Amino acid sequence: MKQNHRIETDTMGEVKVPINAMWGAQTQRSLENFRIGQETFPPIFIRSYLAIKKACATANYECNTLQKDIAEAIKKACDSITEEDIAKHFPLKIWQTGSGTQTNMNLNEVIANIANTSLGSEPGTKKPVHPNDHVNRSQSSNDTFPVAMHISTLMALRDQLYPALEKMINTLTQKATEFKDIVKIGRTHMQDAVPITLGQEFATYHDQLTSAKKRIENTAEELTHIPIGGTAVGTGLNTPPGFAERAAQHLSLYTKLKLSPMDNPAQAMAAHDTFSALAGALTSLASALHKIANDIRLMGSGPRCGLGELLLPENEPGSSIMPGKVNPTQAEALTMVCVQTTGLSAATSTACLSGHLELNVYKPLIIHNTLTSIQLLSDAITSFTENCLIGLQANTKKISDHLTNSLMLVTALTPHIGYENAALIAKTAHKEGLTLKEAAKKLGLIAEEDFEKLVNPVDMTRPKK
Repeated sequence: MKQNHRIETDTMGEVKVPINAMWGAQTQRSLENFRIGQETFPPIFIRSYLAIKKACATANYECNTLQKDIAEAIKKACDSITEEDIAKHFPLKIWQTGSGTQTNMNLNEVIANIANTSLGSEPGTKKPVHPNDHVNRSQSSNDTFPVAMHISTLMALRDQLYPALEKMINTLTQKATEFKDIVKIGRTHMQDAVPITLGQEFATYHDQLTSAKKRIENTAEELTHIPIGGTAVGTGLNTPPGFAERAAQHLSLYTKLKLSPMDNPAQAMAAHDTFSALAGALTSLASALHKIANDIRLMGSGPRCGLGELLLPENEPGSSIMPGKVNPTQAEALTMVCVQTTGLSAATSTACLSGHLELNVYKPLIIHNTLTSIQLLSDAITSFTENCLIGLQANTKKISDHLTNSLMLVTALTPHIGYENAALIAKTAHKEGLTLKEAAKKLGLIAEEDFEKLVNPVDMTRPKK
């Protein structure tokens, strides 16, 4: 009968590993000991870790701590791993050791086995390429896992979030221009206020997102400093001179990121304050997006019995029982993502403040929540922009009706007849069902021609020159 497993060993003894698996004993132990949840590390994190292993192999060769053929075999193994291989070879759950040691060893074992296979050896032999002695040379989980956290976050921001945000910001710029001459009633406390242009509202949304993006970029800049070469607890034990600089240089080349070694790599092992700050910046973005989506949802409420000032694209039926109903589903999806991001950020911040002594042991949770937040926000922003924002239209008739009926236009009279007289006009108009002009005339507080001259909604949207 054909065996469905092979026997591998580690420092704790023998382990049965599936015959076709490219991982080894330590990965198998983790699979058996941490059967918790379904969450695994996303491909972008594994790709970042592969780049680290490749850069370290190159740096080790240049520092004469790794033979050329071994270094080349490691590099080729890293390059050969595809997206499909990532799902197949890296099955470990997020919920494991808080240092990420088992994921580091998963990388070491898979790379070693692929390299050995290419050199004619069987998986599990650890010859000629050893997972610890060669693939992990001049490294520790203490430094490589945080480096992968930094790099994968920077890549996710660069490749996912920033492009999505830029498209939304540009669309808001277009809408602000398109709506710049549409005067509408403003609202505070969900009550009528003085006029504003629809363009001014959308320019505000634009500025909110621009500021949020800058906060994220400023925080992310700190992540370009990586603890490579710090090895265990940041001491740099077992690394040759110049290793950190060489590894960072090669990592910059492989990832197209501008990276440099940290002056004190222990900082990125004992604490993850930058990730706490980034969680805050992502929450700030989520807050801005939540506000924008809710505003658009409110202004689009109706179509006949709500505010109805915006016409949202009709993408799909909104009810299984009410025929013809269409709902603001893109706003709903975006606000759900914002709420989820806020929760993930709270968990991340709690994890960041929970480190002890030389190592924060919440690393898998921190990077999982960070990358999940970035992915969710990126996807939701893109969906909202393409399926709602671009096709948004102003309902100028409804906007005009609301503007004409508003009592708060009386605010323009305050400098001329005083606050109390202006309030009397508004209250009289509301109580007796009159227009503001009719109430002003009845009360005799201002001449009709002066009223028409002063109460001009367009003029009320900007300071007088």
